[in-house]
Amino acid sequence: MKKIDVAFLLTGSIMTIIFLVIVNLLTSKEHVWFIYPTAFMLIFPFGLYCFKMKKQTFFSVISSAIIFFLLVIENIRSTPEHPWALYTIIPLVYWPMLMILRRKVKPLRIAIIGSGIFILYYCLLNLLVSPYTPWVIFPVFAILWWPLSVYHARRKSYFSFSLQGATLLCAFFIMVNVFYSPSTIWAIYPIFTILWWPLSMYYFVYKRNIKS
Repeated sequence: MKKIDVAFLLTGSIMTIIFLVIVNLLTSKEHVWFIYPTAFMLIFPFGLYCFKMKKQTFFSVISSAIIFFLLVIENIRSTPEHPWALYTIIPLVYWPMLMILRRKVKPLRIAIIGSGIFILYYCLLNLLVSPYTPWVIFPVFAILWWPLSVYHARRKSYFSFSLQGATLLCAFFIMVNVFYSPSTIWAIYPIFTILWWPLSMYYFVYKRNIKS
């Protein structure tokens, strides 16, 4: 990347940040909003520089740190009684971590270890921050698709994937039904629809492959 391009990006970002600070102080000093576009103005030129220099991993580390710092500030300013910024730690850490490990560790191993750490962290966070609401089932349900899809994609075992995926979906809806609305049994409706997935895979894919 040419030096003149770097200088132009830095100069433009600094000028824009100064302008936003002045406007913020002159129009609404009681609400400090310039930090949000400032974060973008810092990440944008830095990202272009790292992309040209092929330093994507370094960009992910710095960008994750900037975003987390911004979220912590907003958490302290707006709702200090609830530490919601803690919910973002794992996704922000996983971005640079996956960039670093993508060529060193096998995808399935990354998926298993990564999902295990993810589940452990959010289970502890659920117990410590809001023990009376089992919201951890939602992120756990989402992250389990990661190792499940990687495993079956490598083995090309699509029928087994449909069976295990349908089981995971059914278990998720049953748990949501039990924990959040036990007086109304509604989980049977999505479960009935989900069962068509492995059923169709069996008759139109798996069974045909056996015959051929």
